[in-house]
Parts: sequence; structure tokens; C-alpha cells
Amino acid sequence: MNQYKSFAPVLPYLAIGAGLFWFNNAWAALVGFHIVILFTVWVLRPSLPVNTLFKSRSPKWIAASVLFCSTSGIGLYFLWPVFDVADDLPAQLLSMGLTLASWPWFIAYFSLINPFVEEYFWRGVLGNDMLNLYIGDVVFAGYHSMILWGRVRPIFILFAVMILVSAGWLWRQISREDGGLLAASLGHMAADFTILTTIYWISAL
Repeated sequence: MNQYKSFAPVLPYLAIGAGLFWFNNAWAALVGFHIVILFTVWVLRPSLPVNTLFKSRSPKWIAASVLFCSTSGIGLYFLWPVFDVADDLPAQLLSMGLTLASWPWFIAYFSLINPFVEEYFWRGVLGNDMLNLYIGDVVFAGYHSMILWGRVRPIFILFAVMILVSAGWLWRQISREDGGLLAASLGHMAADFTILTTIYWISAL
């Protein structure tokens, strides 16, 4: 497994890039991202059981993770004017297949499926128990720069990536302390849901 592990993030990056810049379709990017992650996991055949996704030693970690990560969408709402988001963002999202009718389905799929896929991959298969910052935290955050490209100014892309590096580190520490991936996955779910709901609500105005 180790001989392939260092190359494991390559396909997810390519899937996001192809979905966004070649197909120009949010669904293609997201579903393609998940397919290549599952394929990569199949190739790596990690010893980590999938049921680790549903393990937690204490409800306090779940509550803390969900409550803290739920502030993500609130923070985005108040920082929206500061981020200097592109005026044509609604048109960009529409051109990528995110219509008013499809948005709720996209939010539901993204919020319910993505956190478990990502946490098992980034924090589980590619994770590390070290307390310090880990290269995997940076790699996890990095692909988000492609999602933000052309939608906010580069300086704010850098800011967002730094926040996501911190999030990756935090979810890794929660998983280490809690002995499972459930608390991190549910926190990730809360972050995804509140962020996407905020984007949907603001772009629909």
C-alpha cells in the first residue's frame, strides 16, 4: 500500500479539475471526486475498517465538533462582502448545472455523502496521529483552491485554504482523541451543509 499512498491524492485533484474546468459541471466534479476516491481506496486496500466512520468514544466530541463546525456557514455569511465574491457567481453556478431545482439535491448529496467519503480518505486512509501540522492537512485543503478559482480574489483563496488546513488538522485531532471518525464526519457534515446553504441562499437573492 505504501508505494501508492504518496500518489493517492493525484486522482481526486484530477477529478475536481476535470469536472470544473473541462466539463464545467458541479455534479461531474463531485461525483467524479467520489468515484476516484473509492477507486483509490480499493487500490490501496487499507486495513482501516469502514465502520470506523461510525465510531466515537464520547458524545461530547460529536456535540463539540458539530456545534463548532456549524459556525462555518454563519462566518461565510458575514464575511461574504469582505471576500469580494464575483458578481456573476449566480450565473457561474447556473452554468455548472446548479439550477434552483437541482440545488437542494446537490446540497443533500454533498452534505450526507461527501463528509464520510472525505473523512475516511483524508483522515482515515491518509491520516496521521501526529499533533503537529501534517502534509495531509495541506493536501486536503489544496484542492478547494480550484473550486474557488475565478469566484473570489486570489488573496481570499489563500485565506480559505489556510482555514481549511486548520479544519483538516482539527478533524484529525478530534479523530485521534475520539478513537473514530464519526465526530469529525458529523462536524464536516455541519460545515458542508451550512456553507452550501449560505451560498444557495445568497446566490438565489
